[in-house]
Amino acid sequence: MKKWILLFFKGVAMGASDVVPGVSGGTIAFISGIYERLIHAIKSVNIQNIKLFFTGHFKEFWKNIDGNFLVCLAAGIATSFLSLAKLITYLLEAYPVLVWSFFCGLIVASVIFVGRTVKWNWKTALTLVVFAVVSFFVTSPENAPLGQNSAYWYIFLCGALAICAMILPGISGSFILVLLGQYAFILESLVELRIDVIGIFMVGAVVGIVSFSHVLDWLFKNFEMITKAALTGFMLGSLNKIWPWKSLLDTTVYPNGEIQKIEENILPTEFGGEFWGAIGLAILGFGIIFAIEFISEKMKKNTGNVAA
Repeated sequence: MKKWILLFFKGVAMGASDVVPGVSGGTIAFISGIYERLIHAIKSVNIQNIKLFFTGHFKEFWKNIDGNFLVCLAAGIATSFLSLAKLITYLLEAYPVLVWSFFCGLIVASVIFVGRTVKWNWKTALTLVVFAVVSFFVTSPENAPLGQNSAYWYIFLCGALAICAMILPGISGSFILVLLGQYAFILESLVELRIDVIGIFMVGAVVGIVSFSHVLDWLFKNFEMITKAALTGFMLGSLNKIWPWKSLLDTTVYPNGEIQKIEENILPTEFGGEFWGAIGLAILGFGIIFAIEFISEKMKKNTGNVAA
């Protein structure tokens, strides 16, 4: 029972991360030790296993897709989306420097954590550099977002693209929605429970994640170290977006009242209470990652001892 409760809270942490434009739930999955299992479980939702369901082989279907794992994790993510969306949105508006500092600490520690699992050579080092550069430019706060589009086909496409980013450590699905001009619209739809928008977005997400999971699973099986180096690069480059101190360059107000900002990163200009608060929260975020690692390793040892 304990393992399912822990898994549920890992889902909550993933959901909370995915609400923030710039922090990836895939990062949380990776550092909490469930990333490859998640990719494999999602990949297992294929035509062959779906046929088992419709032919009455429910137990075999559930076992093949790791159903208990997926449902428990999804419940945590959904709980986080529905309960934390308003809170995190408020905190980002009211205390942006402090919130981004906390997540900056999380990502720096995640880069170190994932990087330690890579066998470094010139190939993995080159992969790290290439993907860090790509991530740096993709997540630039100076990127101008597209305008909002509420057409169903576009909502479907946004769901498919955002979910692919959500399971990539370092690339936030929420930030992709910001670039596509849909972040505020989707978040508002979640808060107001607009069933049509949420439903179409979720269908796009399912199609996107099932398709993309096959690619990731194949990459892990055939190029594990290169893939991990690429993911480390993604996270390293994403620090460009998460940097706490920014200057406003331009603001766009759309007809529906949505406001999109274009910013640039700057050095802190004041070193008062907020600065030291930001440093403290960054250290806290950094420490949380290694606390999670410590607890996970301890649980693994305890499980091994029980099995022995």
